[in-house]
Amino acid sequence: FYAATEKVLNGLTAAFPGIFIQFEDFNTPHAFGLLEQWRDRTLCFNDDIQGTGSVILAGFISAIKLAGIPAKDQRILFVGAGSAGVGVAKQLVDYLVIEHQIPEEQAKAMFWFVDSRGVITANRGDTLADHKVYFARQDNGDTQCKTLEEALEYVKPTALIGLSTIYKAFNEQILTRMNELNQESRPIIFPLSNPKTKAECTFEEAMRFTNNRVLFASGTAFPEYTIPETGEVRVPGQGNNMYVFPPIGLGAKLAKPTSITDSLIFAVSKALSNTLNSDEIARGELYPRIERIRETSAQVAAAFVHQAVREGLAQDQFWIDLVNAHPASSATSPTPDGTYSQAVLDEVSKCMWAPAESVQQLIPTKL
Repeated sequence: FYAATEKVLNGLTAAFPGIFIQFEDFNTPHAFGLLEQWRDRTLCFNDDIQGTGSVILAGFISAIKLAGIPAKDQRILFVGAGSAGVGVAKQLVDYLVIEHQIPEEQAKAMFWFVDSRGVITANRGDTLADHKVYFARQDNGDTQCKTLEEALEYVKPTALIGLSTIYKAFNEQILTRMNELNQESRPIIFPLSNPKTKAECTFEEAMRFTNNRVLFASGTAFPEYTIPETGEVRVPGQGNNMYVFPPIGLGAKLAKPTSITDSLIFAVSKALSNTLNSDEIARGELYPRIERIRETSAQVAAAFVHQAVREGLAQDQFWIDLVNAHPASSATSPTPDGTYSQAVLDEVSKCMWAPAESVQQLIPTKL
């Protein structure tokens, strides 16, 4: 496999100098392997690992602000331990370390994973895949949880994140128990598997079985839910990679960074969380409305360009000069914060492809 991909990628980079490569839908071992082999050799990005992690982190940042307990007190249970799940968790660890100054080992200890054999522990008795080792629990003693129900009672999570592709894994019992366990805070429930036929639960189910208290984001689109008692309409968050991979690609082609670093991806997450407007924040939504995606994509791409220049990764002189002439208000911040200047945003917006509104726009004007 790796010999074949070596030939393909060498051929692509030779034929198209400066190409930006997006890896998509490789199986878990190959996804991690390809990213590690190529991320410092050519301009590339894995959407399943980095893209999913980035967009879910953005929603999680929004959820933390609304949950009612400090970030350091979160207990996060993942169901599904493939490349997407581990990628998301590592992004969340980085966030806790960078944003909340939690030591890495302490941050890592806030996470538990459930796979097909139960909670992942170092002494479970099976040989763990390489990507699972980092999060394998070593503090469980003789306790081995084999089911999600057992894991829920053992971990008592404040956040439940599903990337299992198991339809209805978050059933009425699971959702009700999550609500019971989080009476002092709002439960965070992210059923991220898609399509709908693989989603761990629906938005309606999450609302009904948590007494409408859930902080929700899904991987697939669900309809709005009207609370019967009040008539209030709630909009589900959709943690879909469509929010991040287009602006990452645009930002990469403009700034031409030497590589896509973890801090660049972190800046993208922060930028996306910053795009929520006052109405969306007031409604408790975790992501901007999809109707605004072109607007938010430009903002995220602008933040990407700023961060690429800040890190000394950018190679395109136009963008280097523009960012230096118009720094973001927090340009001296020691951590990536997803900010940008209006001048850079304006120039990025000019570079975005715009679809034709009618077929007449595609017909050349007769002289």
